[in-house]
Amino acid sequence: MKIGYTGWIVAIAATVGLLLPSTVTAQNPAPATAGPAPRMPDGKPDLSGVWEAPFVHDMSKNGRNQQGAGPLPYTDWAKQHLGEPTDSQAHCLPPGYTRGLNAPFPIEIVQRPDRVVILYENNNLFHIIFTDGRGHPKDLDPLWSGHSIGKWEGDTLMVDTVGFNEKTVLDTRGNPHSDALHVVEHFKRTDANHIAYDITIEDPKAYTQPWKNVRTFTLMPNWNLLEFSCEENNKDVTEGHIK
Repeated sequence: MKIGYTGWIVAIAATVGLLLPSTVTAQNPAPATAGPAPRMPDGKPDLSGVWEAPFVHDMSKNGRNQQGAGPLPYTDWAKQHLGEPTDSQAHCLPPGYTRGLNAPFPIEIVQRPDRVVILYENNNLFHIIFTDGRGHPKDLDPLWSGHSIGKWEGDTLMVDTVGFNEKTVLDTRGNPHSDALHVVEHFKRTDANHIAYDITIEDPKAYTQPWKNVRTFTLMPNWNLLEFSCEENNKDVTEGHIK
């Protein structure tokens, strides 16, 4: 099956019952009774597994700035660029780091002593979080998903990501970011079936202050990532329905 723009595949899935998180959760949910979080041989919590990361169309929903819940603290630049740039995913290009975690497709986390790897069903992408003590490179070329380093703070993995290009947006609403984007995330496996997750967005060009989004990942033990093939001949794009 070839998949084009995320919007129409979700709509089709809802109509015909394709195997997407929103339709499978009721069929293959994680066990109701969760035991303690599993651990690696080194004692760190093990984040490994296939997870349903909730689809977030608009990160301002369930988001908050430092003053509490409310509209995102846009700068004038961000207001002018809301909904831009052209939707990269509609052209079979990478969706970007934050949007990749917002998509209606599962992710798989693979944990090793020196790194954590996130595998995305969406666009068959992967992202590496280095946990071996290294820092960010001094001369870092802009990347679609940035460069991530992780550090354990007790049982919580803190991930610091920088080095983004300006070719993506934060979510499907089109909340923008610049190349000054700095992302800080926390992953904590609270029990065998859940990861408590939060993400803080800091981008002084786009937002007057940092803001946060909070959600929960759910383990889907009966799921496997499926092949995703983006359709380059996307008529919604070539015939002008999408920018």
